[in-house]
Amino acid sequence: MNKVITISRQYGSGGREIGKKLAGKLGIPFYDKELITRAAKESGFAEAAFEKAEEKATNSLLYSIAMGMNAYGNQELGFSSLSLDDRIYLAQSDVIRKVAEEGPCVIVGRCADYILKNFSNSVHLFIWADLDYRVERATSVYGLSPVKAAENIVKMDKRRANYYSYHANEKWGKVENYHLSIKSNYLGIDNAVECIKLFVEKGEAR
Repeated sequence: MNKVITISRQYGSGGREIGKKLAGKLGIPFYDKELITRAAKESGFAEAAFEKAEEKATNSLLYSIAMGMNAYGNQELGFSSLSLDDRIYLAQSDVIRKVAEEGPCVIVGRCADYILKNFSNSVHLFIWADLDYRVERATSVYGLSPVKAAENIVKMDKRRANYYSYHANEKWGKVENYHLSIKSNYLGIDNAVECIKLFVEKGEAR
């Protein structure tokens, strides 16, 4: 298996668990918060700065203002004139590209599908589920009340959508951005892992 697999997921859908189990099945590295640790170490920014940058994305307008409306790749601006959050995103993007170049792995979230969209060995997945399943999962896995779980689902999905929209200039969850979309409560976590494993293997064999 010589693929870098990225997983975008709705909150409470089990996408992270699917990614971790898939990496274990395939015997390849799994990256989630490990990316923040490595990016912080290589860039010199504190880990907390990476986490705060993602938290700001709950409100799309405020996020755009906080980010300074800067455009990546504008040669007239230069790196030093970018906002702190822009520089943090770029540092994290560099680490995502590095781990992809190092070999097969599973990467969860952080616009990895967009960052690696031109990476020939990448496969991009989107994991979603019905709301009632996500509420039930959030209460059992995260220990939240049903009301709090529902609130978190709305907040976290909005945050992920805004973060993706700003950085990728694309709609989060848009079908054209992914090789495969899986409804986790239809298959179940373990069957979803097997389905993805087969999908990736069949794609390599063609």
